Amino acid sequence: MHQMRFRDPAGAVRTGEYDADADTVSFGGRTYDTDEVDVLPPCDPSKVVCVGRNYAAHAEERGEDVPDRPLLFLKPPNALAGHGDTVELPAEKRVEHEAELAVVVGEQCKHVDEADAMDVVAGFACADDVSNRTDQREEQNWVRGKAFDGACPLGPVLATPDEVPEDASVELRVNGETRQSSTTERFIFDVPELIAEITAFVTLEPGDVILTGTPEGVGELADGDRVEVEVEGVGVLEHDVERAP
Repeated sequence: MHQMRFRDPAGAVRTGEYDADADTVSFGGRTYDTDEVDVLPPCDPSKVVCVGRNYAAHAEERGEDVPDRPLLFLKPPNALAGHGDTVELPAEKRVEHEAELAVVVGEQCKHVDEADAMDVVAGFACADDVSNRTDQREEQNWVRGKAFDGACPLGPVLATPDEVPEDASVELRVNGETRQSSTTERFIFDVPELIAEITAFVTLEPGDVILTGTPEGVGELADGDRVEVEVEGVGVLEHDVERAP
């Protein structure tokens, strides 16, 4: 059963078992409907390591080359948003959605071999790499483009690796309309390759997140849009967006 991190009606942060059929979460002998609690991101990362252009078709739609090694950038903790949250879009900017499989790290690690990489994975979640294209096009470090508050909706649960197939589907819908639909078997660099490359340079801590790249079909978000990111074996992450005044 999937694990859900939430804030209960008394304000305490808990991690409980999520029942998708009943849409409830249980902790300490009590069961709550999810609309009774605040669903939080399933982990509390020190950093989110993101991978750019990990699908050839997405690189093509962006008019960019496929990289010969993983293209990496960071999102800070302030970028996190939870299931059901409303993300504020920067005013007067073109902001786009990017559905992604998120990898949650389970232990501190450095210099991890590909063959051992899955041993450090606690599980998987859904993510939306919300991207301010207006400033991303003008920056080299993508702080305005990728690191603004709420730019990383993550959740709704943590699914263990055995619950998510190797060729899991990744889809995104805006107001019920499918915009992105692909599978993780189309990765240029798979999860073990990404972990090995990242940990060659960066120590990962428990709860850190790796965003594995988005498939083709990215598109602009507008004030009032409802976004759903679905990863096979995980579930559906939902969030709204509103334009900053």
